[in-house]
Parts: sequence; C-alpha cells; structure tokens
Amino acid sequence: MKNTALLVIDVQESFKHRDYWYNDGFSEYEARQNRLIDAVRAQGGAIVFILHNEDEGVFSVESGFVRLMDFLHKQDEDKVFNKRVHNALLDSGLHEWLQGQSITKVLVSGLRTEQCCETTTRVGSDLGYEVDFVVDATHTFTMKNPFTGETVSEEALKQHTSMVLQDRFANVRMVGDYE
Repeated sequence: MKNTALLVIDVQESFKHRDYWYNDGFSEYEARQNRLIDAVRAQGGAIVFILHNEDEGVFSVESGFVRLMDFLHKQDEDKVFNKRVHNALLDSGLHEWLQGQSITKVLVSGLRTEQCCETTTRVGSDLGYEVDFVVDATHTFTMKNPFTGETVSEEALKQHTSMVLQDRFANVRMVGDYE
C-alpha cells in the first residue's frame, strides 16, 4: 500500500449535534472504521482525516465540534485536512498533498455514505485516482424521499451508492478485503 491513502471523511463531533443523529448501528461502524485504519496502517498506507467546516452552526470551528470523534485510532503522523465543500480533495490541499506523496490510490470511508464520501469518490475518479469505496466503513442516516415521502434506510442508501459507483467511479470493497 505504498502509494495508497485511506481517507476518513468527516468523522467529527459536529454530527452528534444534528437533529438526524442517532446511535443505532454506530458502534458497529466505529469498529469497522478502526479495523480499516489499523489494516491500512499495518500495510504501510497513509491515513488521512478530513474535517468539514462551515461558517455557522455545529460545523463551524467556533462551535467547538469540528474535531475528530474520540473513538478513532489516530496517530501523530496521520494527516488532517479541513474542507468547506462536499468533496475532500479540492479546496482542502489534500489533492496537492497526495500528488506530492506520489499517492495514486485512495480508499474512501467515513460519514456520510451518499454525501461527502460518494462525492469524494466521484471527484477522485475524475482526478485520475484509483478509488476503492469501502462501503462498510461508511455510515449514514435515514432520509426522506422528497417525491414519495418514503423513509429510505441507511442500508438502502449504501446499496444505491454502491450500485452507482461500482465500475464507474470506484471498486466497491469491504473492510475484510484489507485484513
């Protein structure tokens, strides 16, 4: 994994202060995320954490919530970047850093599956990276379909995201593929 970086996107305290936050399934995600971090680190890959910033609210630096969640297996040598857009690569300095490190492959993980993780995957592919979308190392929350009013489960969102990314923008993988 010499030319590989694991991106851990938006796993920050800010989410716990949104009205859609709930803990169901989160401890399982925590365990999978850390297993992936540990596996990539053991194989010599770079670990990169990304934090989302906004001007106001719980994603503003002033809120005090723009910090990594405590459960993460972060080490001092891991990089941290801040972003203000939905993808982690542009306007954050991350793309330039990856290029400077000769990294050609990124593994995408973090919060939210269908939002910043999916967007980063698409942009990464467009920028020429080989991208693995590690779907079980992503987490999201139920959403309401604006056309039908139907509640869409986290699992359905993950399946849809996996379907639209596979063989177009990424290889969809599982944490066990790296252990």
